[in-house]
Amino acid sequence: MKKAVVTFFATTLILVSQLNAQNYKTALGIRLSTSEAVVNNAVTFKYFLNEKAALEAIFAFGDPTALGALFEVHKPINNVENLRWFYGAGGYIGFSRPDPLVGAQGIVGLDYKFPNLPLNLTLDWKPELNIITDINFEPAAIGFSIRFTFGTDK
Repeated sequence: MKKAVVTFFATTLILVSQLNAQNYKTALGIRLSTSEAVVNNAVTFKYFLNEKAALEAIFAFGDPTALGALFEVHKPINNVENLRWFYGAGGYIGFSRPDPLVGAQGIVGLDYKFPNLPLNLTLDWKPELNIITDINFEPAAIGFSIRFTFGTDK
């Protein structure tokens, strides 16, 4: 009997926590970007650690080939369901000839999940500060992402 009560409360706790979860848990898609950013047109993968925190990996196939990683904080926008704003920071490495490029990047944007479709749209500003091989700041990196979503959905 004791086991049944513990199992019931554990299951209830899990279900209730899922009711307040983000609109999706995982998303995979493409990111199109303006400017000469190191991490520009790319494949993007986002994974939520919890309701408000996400990790995003961005893999660019251009010149240079680059990999970026971001930690993001998502916040709801009052009175607009399924729309959130977010901010974050991270780093990147670009594989270019003859030397690699290494730098820091920030991000701020809007994230929308369609309520009845497994689809997510993001519009963001992601400036980059290249540190290695040369010092260069790219402030005009505007991006648009479209992703298929997987996992928890309201």
